[in-house]
Amino acid sequence: MPTRRIFFTQLALDARIGILEHELRATQPLHIDAELDVDVSQPVHDQNIQTVLDYRLLRNTIVDECTRAHVNLLETLIERVAERLLEEFAEVRRVKIRISKPSAFSDCAAVGIELEHSR
Repeated sequence: MPTRRIFFTQLALDARIGILEHELRATQPLHIDAELDVDVSQPVHDQNIQTVLDYRLLRNTIVDECTRAHVNLLETLIERVAERLLEEFAEVRRVKIRISKPSAFSDCAAVGIELEHSR
């Protein structure tokens, strides 16, 4: 079956994440890159968004999962995001997520985790 790739580049949000004392007191910025391979099961009809997976729904799911509660580790957060995308969107075949902390260190642009899951 053919697939279509939906991607997000540097989706920026503030999240409660981390185990350090200052991270427990305040939010910090996260950047999220995501690639989702989606089954193409029907022809696209330009006037009907129901013929494609609406990427607004994917974005809302990512933002919700990243901002719903404090999480100690990026590894935990990235697993939760990937699992939720696969659970809520049956047409998603593969998800590749990268979550980074751009403010973690002053001597690099960001540090983060990348994860890939497929069905």
